[in-house]
Amino acid sequence: MAESAGAAGWDENEYVSLMEKLISEAEFLQNKPPSLIPEESRIGQHVEDYLSPYLEKNGGPLKFERVEYAPKRNNVIITYPGSGDKFVHFIGSHMDVVPARPEEWNVDPFKLARDGDKLFGRGTTDCLGHVGLITLLFAHLAKTKPALKVSIGAVFIANEENSMIEGIGVDALVQNGKISHLKNGWGYWIDTSDSQPCLGTASSIGWSLTAHGHMGHSGVPHKAINALLLGFEAVISICNKFHRDFPPHPKEPEYNFVSCSTMKMTVVDMPPGAINQIPGKLTIQGDIRLTPFYKIADAKAAVEKYVEEVNANISALPTHGPGFSYDIETKKGSIEFSWQGAPMSGVAVDLESEGLKALKDATAEIQGECKPFSLTGSLPLIAELKEEGFDLQMIGFGLSSVYHGTNEYSSVAAMKRGYNVLSKIIETLNGKA
Repeated sequence: MAESAGAAGWDENEYVSLMEKLISEAEFLQNKPPSLIPEESRIGQHVEDYLSPYLEKNGGPLKFERVEYAPKRNNVIITYPGSGDKFVHFIGSHMDVVPARPEEWNVDPFKLARDGDKLFGRGTTDCLGHVGLITLLFAHLAKTKPALKVSIGAVFIANEENSMIEGIGVDALVQNGKISHLKNGWGYWIDTSDSQPCLGTASSIGWSLTAHGHMGHSGVPHKAINALLLGFEAVISICNKFHRDFPPHPKEPEYNFVSCSTMKMTVVDMPPGAINQIPGKLTIQGDIRLTPFYKIADAKAAVEKYVEEVNANISALPTHGPGFSYDIETKKGSIEFSWQGAPMSGVAVDLESEGLKALKDATAEIQGECKPFSLTGSLPLIAELKEEGFDLQMIGFGLSSVYHGTNEYSSVAAMKRGYNVLSKIIETLNGKA
């Protein structure tokens, strides 16, 4: 298009000033129910205040709506109208954050601190830094008023960091038809990292296994069933079968997945005991990371079958010592398995989408190279939106090395490049409309 959609509109001072306001609210945005319930409307108010001169109600071009499904927990929908019926939209940048422990940080996590190119504070990378970036982009659109055929949309969402409470964020927006118009066009989920296109993520499925043995004296091991051995051997058997039945998928190289599907133990818990006691109970928890070319239902059904097989032939598990057994005169060991929480669905983007081509071209031009990747980390909500008919691509301009971590920070230079990538996408897709 003749006029730049925003590449020339980046103002570092404006960005840092806005980020100071957003990060100052981070203490009230921590999402860990029931103790920490975020108030995303604090961020909605800052965004509205910043864009106020450019809103329709004040004579400007921007349509602006704050939508609450719970008190103090808004979502924000912004539109710069074009002349046609297609949209380019940026969704997924969320206004809640993970908790931070100030005593573990080198700076106050709830106050923006700058060290050269680095902006420190909870949310600078995940994901308030993107809220600030996109807000500046819409301010520039409103100032310069380019004549676009596509409309430009943004959706800042509530409640991304925790799914214990539902019906507040993008799930509610979809259910209530608030963003259905965005299906006509191209969308970008702006909440990944490292400034390169993300082509795929994995499903995440939590599980728990409890081994029931029989406590006894270490000096008479033949009269006890060691739940510690039983639990570990049961999990190893189940995981081996899982990896046999869900091997690396032929499509994974096409998406540049850095890992295949895995099932693993991550947490062990057992009642207090002594060195001379054989434990009678052990609980192991873990997760499955399933690439999106496999179905969650198939994986769960397979694992439940493996559990049945272990229980049906418990004595076949290795015992690692003479006289050890999982089936003694009066007792027989067993395992109890359950799924933990709702699974998070993985997603693979449409490799033929014009939206992906525009993202790749913009990334190559602005970043100097384009290296799309996929990972077996998980992102909420994207698969559900894709099933609803949204054409979504994924990118973000924070740093994966500090996601959810202590001393979280973002790069001002990376955010500037991200601003220019999104501007270039608008320019490219406006020419396709």
